[in-house]
Amino acid sequence: MSLYDDIGGAPAIRLAVSVFYHRVTADESLAPWFDGIDIDRLMAHQRAFLTVALGGPDLFSGRSMSGAHAGLAITDDAFDAVTEHLAYALLDVGLAHAQVSDVIAGLQPLRAQVVESAAATA
Repeated sequence: MSLYDDIGGAPAIRLAVSVFYHRVTADESLAPWFDGIDIDRLMAHQRAFLTVALGGPDLFSGRSMSGAHAGLAITDDAFDAVTEHLAYALLDVGLAHAQVSDVIAGLQPLRAQVVESAAATA
């Protein structure tokens, strides 16, 4: 069984993404990145992404990670804050600490595709 199945599949992913976006949009340091964004659309992409990341069916048809985040001037601190909020959301839906650590570690290689270097934003 995959982590996707272990946590309860689509309903758990839906809950985790809802908790996650509640957390990130309430975080004053992250909220500006979400101003003017269609959160429902973004949540649908995040559900598809997490489903795949946790071993569920591949339903993701969005842009590449680098394409989706290009020009947003996302910092390492913001990336870290987002992954921390995701970790807590996954804990909230029942993943064990070790499982959450594995998921977050699996996201670290995406940092280079999401975070813009200071030189790129200058």
